[in-house]
Amino acid sequence: MTPEAVVEILRGALMAAFWLAAPILAVGFVAGIAVSLVQIATSMQDNAFSTIPRLAAFLLGFLLLLPWMLQKSMAYTAGLMGNLGRYAR
Repeated sequence: MTPEAVVEILRGALMAAFWLAAPILAVGFVAGIAVSLVQIATSMQDNAFSTIPRLAAFLLGFLLLLPWMLQKSMAYTAGLMGNLGRYAR
């Protein structure tokens, strides 16, 4: 296996991880901003009030994005396993 092949595999793995994590992180970011704006508007600074809506948004986003995430991870894995003979040389 050449160093270029190793770099290609690592690059593909990092890009796949980035594209799988980015939508969930975006949901968390938007939920955090929305909760912060509500806290500013109501002057309510309770930790439970900020945590519960964010966790609910993460769960909802994860459940909605799960089929897409599974499709992307299966495509990456199939591509990696399909080229396994090329990497084994």
